[in-house]
Amino acid sequence: MALKIHSWQVSPKEAVRIQRDLVHRLETQNRFKGIKIIAGADVAFTQDKKKAIAGVILFDYPSLEERERVYALAPLKFPYIPGLLSFREGPVLQKAFAKLRNPVDLIFFDGQGVAHPRRLGIASHMGILLDRPSIGCAKSRLCGVEKIPKEKRGLWTPLKDKDEIIGAVLRTRDGVKPLYVSVGHRVDLPTAIEWTLNCHDGTRIPKPTREADRWVGELKRKLGGHPEGE
Repeated sequence: MALKIHSWQVSPKEAVRIQRDLVHRLETQNRFKGIKIIAGADVAFTQDKKKAIAGVILFDYPSLEERERVYALAPLKFPYIPGLLSFREGPVLQKAFAKLRNPVDLIFFDGQGVAHPRRLGIASHMGILLDRPSIGCAKSRLCGVEKIPKEKRGLWTPLKDKDEIIGAVLRTRDGVKPLYVSVGHRVDLPTAIEWTLNCHDGTRIPKPTREADRWVGELKRKLGGHPEGE
């Protein structure tokens, strides 16, 4: 499933260069036919910060009933540096996605897509490497300036970096904090917003990433650790 475009064993300086090169492969327009299986992915870390745990859960659409779940454990080799999350979490995510038996049509990541200083957050980076449409859905912003939308579900305001719209500040439920939605790969922003709302089942966080987050939380408690994000 994954494309072998670059090595994960790089320095932070090399990682930035890879991001700047890889962003030219990014597709910010819709390029998919039908969505039948949606994935949610998340990562946690063991307490000693020596290993990463990735969980991927697949859901049928539109029922949002679970179809499959896999997880992977891998050594943690890259330091925590804001803006370079994908180099810390990417290796274990690739390992988990490689275990799936079913094809994936759309992936939700708990992190940024193009709402990133170099326009290549984890949702965009992994979307390219996994060769799948993807969406970034984060609980906080990494960069950009926002205006908070009104409190009705479905309302959103643009997240901007200077004059560029890099994402949406989306209200997924009446009266709760909004989420930061951005294009990952092979979707445009209106589509990313639409699918985030489509995969909402009454809580603030879309079901795919909420369940993946919950599961890696359970796994890390068994192994000892806590989550970390960009």
